Amino acid sequence: MASTYTTNLRLTKQGDGDNPNSWGQVLNDGVISLADQAIAGYTEVSIGSAATVNLTANDGADDQSRNAFLKITGSVGHVATSIFLVIPNKSKSYSVLNAVSVSAGAVDSVVMMRVAGNTGVTLGRSTTTFQHVVCDGASVRSANLLPNNVCVADNLFVGNNTQITGTVTVVGAGTFKAAVSVEGAAKFASTVTVSGAANFKSTVTVEGAQVNKSTTRFEGAVSLASGAPVHQAITTLTDAASIVMNMATNNQFSVTLEGNRTLAAPTNLTVGQTGHIYCIQDGTGSRTLGYNSVFQFAGGSDPVLTTGANAVDLLVFSVRATDKVDAVIVNDLK
Repeated sequence: MASTYTTNLRLTKQGDGDNPNSWGQVLNDGVISLADQAIAGYTEVSIGSAATVNLTANDGADDQSRNAFLKITGSVGHVATSIFLVIPNKSKSYSVLNAVSVSAGAVDSVVMMRVAGNTGVTLGRSTTTFQHVVCDGASVRSANLLPNNVCVADNLFVGNNTQITGTVTVVGAGTFKAAVSVEGAAKFASTVTVSGAANFKSTVTVEGAQVNKSTTRFEGAVSLASGAPVHQAITTLTDAASIVMNMATNNQFSVTLEGNRTLAAPTNLTVGQTGHIYCIQDGTGSRTLGYNSVFQFAGGSDPVLTTGANAVDLLVFSVRATDKVDAVIVNDLK
């Protein structure tokens, strides 16, 4: 009677009367050693330019996919930006260390572990931390359960939407490439870069630099560590007969007048937005500045600029409505 094999781990099941005088060797090699591999085996799997890497699966013999611990090495992003690590469609759990390197400019490249053609899980990259995943025979899913506070002591990469309902403490740099929603307190001790929309519903403390590349909304208090100033660069406007401020790009502006000008209605106004514009005379001076009707001044009278050569005046404004920009001028700053 020929040997058969167990469904999930492919261990040898000897037939009755098989392997006389050698059944012990078959038991050792085809069952005991392989069970040891399934419980505590560790192997490295190297990936390269192939878009799909199939882990070996051998009945009654050593293979890659039976091991409990996998270390993924090699590189991703040079040719294929998504590499599929394919395992057998059998029930099993794995601890995976995804230590691949990523080519320059291909930070979005990923390694996904899955059963051929079915749902998989994207493996986080780390040289020190294993990720626990489980295959139910059809799909591979992450088994990492983090019910309490999360402390990240190294760089944090989030490649998809993230919703965090408890306290978040990030000690290293954090990069978020999609929308981030934090309903609990968040404290960032280093640089934070958010490329998608960020919605913070509680206290946010940022002790390092913060770069927001999309809309950021805070429904709770924002606390900056002592000595961490909030500032904007000043945008230099192009001098022209009609001077336009684009309020979607900045709140702080400066323009040097080389002739008599008019300050046009700003574009992309947001109610509640405030800012200022430095109005500077050129070396000749005596330049005048008129104002679009959206600008509202005390008593309805348009202010007059200081006319001396190189004189500096400061126009400070606040947007009351999309067609009303309240403003005052501070003349002759020296």
